[in-house]
Order: sequence, then structure tokens, then C-alpha cells
Amino acid sequence: MVLIADSGSTKCDWILCSPENKAPIRLKTKGLNPAILSKKQFEKIIFESESLAKIKEEVTDIKFFGAGCGTKRNQKKVNAILGAYFPNAIVYSSEDTMAAVMATTKTPAVVCILGTGSNCCYFDGRNIHLKAPSMGYLLMDEGSGNYFGKELLKAYYYDTMPADLKAVFSETFNLKEKSVIKGLYKSARPNKYLASFAPFLFQNEAHPFMKNMLERGMEVFIDNHVLRYRETLKNVPIHFVGSVAFYGQDYIKKALKARGVEAGVFVKSPIENIIKDQINIKQEAYQNT
Repeated sequence: MVLIADSGSTKCDWILCSPENKAPIRLKTKGLNPAILSKKQFEKIIFESESLAKIKEEVTDIKFFGAGCGTKRNQKKVNAILGAYFPNAIVYSSEDTMAAVMATTKTPAVVCILGTGSNCCYFDGRNIHLKAPSMGYLLMDEGSGNYFGKELLKAYYYDTMPADLKAVFSETFNLKEKSVIKGLYKSARPNKYLASFAPFLFQNEAHPFMKNMLERGMEVFIDNHVLRYRETLKNVPIHFVGSVAFYGQDYIKKALKARGVEAGVFVKSPIENIIKDQINIKQEAYQNT
């Protein structure tokens, strides 16, 4: 059985594909980002999953696509942990951009991720190329969930958030300074903590203040990342993956159009498209036997 994982820093979606024509089994765990989690923390999430424990002996092939898996060192870390837990499996791991590519295109394209974090790459039909390294939530991640979380918190504490929104924001979250500082500086995954504020943006996007924040955030992402591929985009499409991209696609399309670029497809969860491909491949193989 093939087990496919698409992991961000917040959550990890797993799909178990049977060699027979059975419906895939869907599982979820907490996010597994090897760049943020220690080996012990990573193992704890795997070992505490009752769902994974039930299938560990059956899995023969694992394809793990995740945030933080862009380096050989982190890939080895993931491969070692998963290989030890799933005794009969061959493990392959790669960066989350590869999952985004597989979910959106088989031909050359610029592909962007906007979820808990953000990234942008060029796929030449075989390999992924990055014009800027992914330096994470402290330096980059413009337009992502954690980016908008920071913007919301800054607006709240700088008192630039309108009073009506501020009242709702304070009712929705625990904004005592000690609690926020703990979430930012003492939690295992501060990027996930920051991203937890982002849904508030879309829940209140009818408010002009929120619209403006979304517009600015998407423009910063496009100017800093997408436009690095301006010449490439004259010949290939651009696609987007991730929940923030999916729910914020109107703002992305508007910002791209103003810069002479047309948006391609938007995919909320890349693993859904990847599994469709796996099912089609199996069906074709079955029909050809």
C-alpha cells in the first residue's frame, strides 16, 4: 500500500492508497515540519497517532511532501524516522513545493504556496527551481497565514485596527500580553500560533480594513516572489496551492492583473489532486492488464 503525506507546519494530511480499486483512506495528524520540530517532537506526533498505528505494517511505499523538507539533511531526518516506524516501507521525502507542482501541473509553470507559510518556484517539467530561498516565518512568508497573523496582532496592539473589529478580535482570541508572548516565544511552533489568527481575516473580509490588509499582503508576496519570474511568466502559467491562496484568490487575481499576469488554477489541498492522479494511474494500469 502507498501512503502519501502532504504536511505543512499546522497539519499533515495522509492518504492510504490500496492496490485494489478501493476508496483511499484519509488520515490526519499534526503538522510535521522537520525544520521546526526536533527528532523527538516529530517522533512523538507519529507514535501518538492511533490511525497510523493501525496501518504501519501494511504500508510498503511512503511519499512524504512537507514544509521544511527542502534540504538533504531534513529529508534524511524524515526518511529515518518514517522508515523506522513503518518497517516494510520504502520512504521518499521532498519539499512541499513538489506536492504543489504535482497537484497543479505536469508541464512547465510557476507554482506558489500560500498556507501557514508561503513559497514560490518554477517547475521546468522535471525539476523545481527557486529564485529565492525559503527563509521561514521570521524573514519571509509574505501573504501566508503567519504573515497575516502578525499583521493582525500588530494592528491590534498598535491600535490601528478599527474599534469595531478590535472588539470582535479581543472576544475571539486570548490577547492578554503574557499569553501572546508565550505563544510567540515559548510555543514549539510559533508560525502555527501566528497562523491561527488568519481565519479571522477571511471571516471579516467584508470590512474595508480587512480588504486592505489582504490586498497589501498579496501584493507584497507577488512583488517579492512572483515577479522574480516575470520573464518566465511570459511563456508559462502560474498556479496557487494552499488555504490562504484558495480563500484569497480574488485578491491574488486582482494584484496579478494589475501587473499584467493572469492567474491559473487554485487548489486548496494539493493531496486531493495528487490522489486523483494515483487513482487514474491505477485504473489505467488495471485496464491495460
